[in-house]
Amino acid sequence: MDAETSALRRRSRCELLLVMVLSAASVAACSTAPRRPAPIYSHDDPAPVGFSSAVRIVTLDQQSFEQSSAQVLKRVQNASRGRPINVLALSGGGAGAAFGAGALVGWTQAGTRPEFQLVTGVSAGALTAPFAFLGPDWDAQLTKSFSGRESAHLLRFHWPGLFFGSSLFRGKPLSDLVNEYATEDMVRAIAAEAAKGRMLLVATTDLDGERTVIWDMGLIAMTGGKRALTLFRQVLIASASVPGIFPPVMIPVETTGTSTEEMHVDGSTTASVFIAPEIASVLPTELRAFRGTNIYVLANGQYGAPVVTTPLRTAAIVKRGLEASLHSSTRAAVLAALALARQNDMNFQVTAIPDDYSYNGLFDLKPERMRALFNFAMGCARDGALWTSAEGLLRRSAQARLSRPGTPPKCPNLG
Repeated sequence: MDAETSALRRRSRCELLLVMVLSAASVAACSTAPRRPAPIYSHDDPAPVGFSSAVRIVTLDQQSFEQSSAQVLKRVQNASRGRPINVLALSGGGAGAAFGAGALVGWTQAGTRPEFQLVTGVSAGALTAPFAFLGPDWDAQLTKSFSGRESAHLLRFHWPGLFFGSSLFRGKPLSDLVNEYATEDMVRAIAAEAAKGRMLLVATTDLDGERTVIWDMGLIAMTGGKRALTLFRQVLIASASVPGIFPPVMIPVETTGTSTEEMHVDGSTTASVFIAPEIASVLPTELRAFRGTNIYVLANGQYGAPVVTTPLRTAAIVKRGLEASLHSSTRAAVLAALALARQNDMNFQVTAIPDDYSYNGLFDLKPERMRALFNFAMGCARDGALWTSAEGLLRRSAQARLSRPGTPPKCPNLG
C-alpha cells in the first residue's frame, strides 16, 4: 500500500466519522421529545403546582418583587426580636462547597457562630445553606456530605448526552447526594425554624426567561408532605445544576388554569450571591430600620484570579471560562453587598478561598482534595482567621500573588 492510498483511506475514515457524528446530532434533534412553548407571564404570578406563588420571588416581576422583598424584611426583623440581625450569604463555587462547609464547622468549634435570621444560598452555596440555617446540631451531617466522602462519583460522564441528552454528566449522583441529606427530618426542622420568622432563600435560574427565581425554602417546608419534600429537593438540585454540565430540573407550574414546565438550572448563571434579596434599589427607606445588621458573605471560591497557563484543549478552555465568569460575578456581588452595607450602616464581613491555596476550581472533586479544603477552612474558622473586610480580602489577594510557589497558604484574615 503506497502512502497516497493510505492517506486517502485515513481521510475516508475521518469523513465517515464526521458523517456519523453529524448524523447522530441530526437524529438527536429529531428524537428528543419536543417541549411545550416556554410560558410567558404577563399578569398572574406562576406558582409551582400545589403551592401558592408566595413560595418564590421572581426578580423580573418588579411589582411582585417589591411586595415580596418588603415581606422578607418584615419577617427577618420580627425574627430578630430586637437583637442584631445576622445575615449569611453563601455563593456558588462547585467543589468550593467543601470550603463553606468546613468554615461553618470550624465556626461552631470557635464558639462564635451566630444564629442567622436570614440565610441565602446559590449553587454550591445552596447545597450547604440548609445546614447553615439549622445550626451546629447538623454539623455531623454537613461534614459527611461535603468533606469529600460523598464527592467521588459526582462527575459521571454521559457521552450520549453530547447528542441525545441535556448534559455532559449524569444528574443522578447529584440527586442522590441531595436526596441523602434533604430528608423529611431536615424539612420538618426547617419548617419549625421558619415558623419563628427565620428565612432560608435559595436562587435558581429560569433558563427560558433568563431570570433569577428566589425560593422561600421555609415556606415550602411549612407546606409539609411529600410534595414539599419533592420541591425542596428539586430546588436544591436545580440551583447546583450547571447548564450543560448537569441536566436541568423541570418544575411544573401553573397560572390562570394553564399548566406547563419551567427549566431551572444553576442559580449562579444569573446571581452568584444575593443579599436579602437584591432590595437596595427598590426599598431604600425600609432598609434604614436594619442599621447594625451583620452581613457575612461566604464565597465558595477564590476572590482573585490566579494566573495559570490554560492548555489549548476544549475542556480546559471551557472550564477556565466558567471559572472566570464565576470569579467576575462573585467580585461584583461582593462589591454590591458592601455598598448596601455601607449605605445603611451595616457591618460587613467576607471570606473566600485564598488565592495562594492550591485549588483547581469548580470540578476539583477528588475526595482527598475536598477533605483538605474542608480542613483548611475549618482550621481558619476555629482560629478566628476566617472573616475579613472587603479591603482585607483585596489586600490578601494581592499578597497571595507575591507568595513563592510551594509556600503554605495562609488563612483569609492575616490579622
